[in-house]
Amino acid sequence: MARRRSDDKRSRILQAAVKVFARRGYFAARVADVARRAGVADGTIYLYFRNKEDILVSLFDEVMSEHLEGKRREVEPGSDAPARLRAVAERHLGLLGRNRDLAVVFQVELRQSTKFMERFTASWLQDYFALIAEIIEQGQREGTLRADLPVKVATKAFFGVLDEMVTSWILSRKQYDLVALAGPVVDLFLRGAGGPRPARESRPLRLAVAAGRKR
Repeated sequence: MARRRSDDKRSRILQAAVKVFARRGYFAARVADVARRAGVADGTIYLYFRNKEDILVSLFDEVMSEHLEGKRREVEPGSDAPARLRAVAERHLGLLGRNRDLAVVFQVELRQSTKFMERFTASWLQDYFALIAEIIEQGQREGTLRADLPVKVATKAFFGVLDEMVTSWILSRKQYDLVALAGPVVDLFLRGAGGPRPARESRPLRLAVAAGRKR
């Protein structure tokens, strides 16, 4: 029972941190602000986290761990590549589209720290890219995606579209359903990356392929 209360308090602190970091900005926020929002004493924070940066890192690690685990479960291996890409898009846009504060922290606050972005790129982003790359390679094998496209280029392009959709959503003054855009995003991607290899490649495409193979 004591362990459960401890876990609940830690979770409450992380949830409070999302709101504080999103609304005050990570650098302007204080540990005391997070404690006040969570309804705990300032000293209680340090029972669970070393400092403000540790709160941010822990928040990111927990969200990404749950997100990737859930994504791998939902992206059924038995489905074709377009269906799996659609599941990835829905999961990505759904995670952030249901929590605007979390989206602000992920799209804006986290990216202001070079140190944190290096950590992110070396860990979770690599895992995320590996999942997308696996699906794209499947699509190339089954013929639903063009075999002439470099996997790394296609992977980053797909992630980049999703990433930009979230950023545009949090900056927009209009209210709209971000998750509903998953289908159109995947359809747009497939119009460029889908189908058989064209009979004649353009020079820019040949250069991109060559560059992708060298990496």
